[in-house]
Amino acid sequence: MTQVSHNSKPKLLDQVRDAIRTKHYSMKTEEAYIHWIKRFILFHKKRHPKEMGENEINQFITHLAVKDKVSASTQNQALCAIVFLYKQVLKIELGDFGNIVWAKKRETEPVVFTKKETRAVLDQLSGMNWIMANLLYGAGLRLSECLQLRIKDIDYEYNQVTVRDSKGNKDRITVLPQVVKQPLQEHLTTVKKLHEKDLKEGFGSVYLPYALERKYPNADKEFGWQFVFPATQISTDPRTGVRRRHHIYETVLQKAVKQARQKAGINKPGSCHTFRHSFATHLLQDGYDIRTVQELLGHKDVKTTEIYTHIIKGIGIKSPADNL
Repeated sequence: MTQVSHNSKPKLLDQVRDAIRTKHYSMKTEEAYIHWIKRFILFHKKRHPKEMGENEINQFITHLAVKDKVSASTQNQALCAIVFLYKQVLKIELGDFGNIVWAKKRETEPVVFTKKETRAVLDQLSGMNWIMANLLYGAGLRLSECLQLRIKDIDYEYNQVTVRDSKGNKDRITVLPQVVKQPLQEHLTTVKKLHEKDLKEGFGSVYLPYALERKYPNADKEFGWQFVFPATQISTDPRTGVRRRHHIYETVLQKAVKQARQKAGINKPGSCHTFRHSFATHLLQDGYDIRTVQELLGHKDVKTTEIYTHIIKGIGIKSPADNL
């Protein structure tokens, strides 16, 4: 039995990282895939993946469900990481995995704020947090999509927001809420001053997707490519080691929304993603067709969007107890 040596192990993981970056996957996906590939190798006593195959993958993925009690989505992510290793890095085609024991998927409907609750939460926010939350609700953005917005993605003329490289690696266009336009323009005036300050101090570059940095050497310092919601501090890019300003952390808005919900006296377990659920549900309530909502949300399959029709079916139904 060949083991992954101390010297060869980083080489394999470096190949994985290179393959992930070639596919333009996010940093979060890269970290997750590396984590699961390491776990897979360690689970099998550091055997090299080339010496293993479908049976060993089956054993590991089943172990996650049976022994570690992971969720169905976590188990699926682990499998995706290992399949990526074999197909994209080792160039080995995999066959049938056999009878994998899958974690039970919980069928839960999304939490949705009413329009009154949405307004109450938003009223507890201010400044940049208010703008971001209004984009989550008013444009149906995921939190990661909101944080990754570049200045060039905002179109004030057509009242549109371009969401680039979201799930599925496909750009989409959604609506820019009128209520956000002026506060956002004022916010970007401050962002521009910050960018000019960074340039004077020898910084001002930003991470560019899709290897655009090589294609357009100076684009990383253009204002249009800067993040709409930049971090307060310059930091080191973990992929390149370059010191620059990234977007703010997810936790900034997550904490603000949690506090706002509590201050608004709303007891249901709402989060940043609840705004996106509410966006879809309220559009359907207002009479927009499901295909339009699907397009705005960026769902590949309309079945994913149909969950919101299940929610609105229960709204407004009169209980038979009220007719007694």
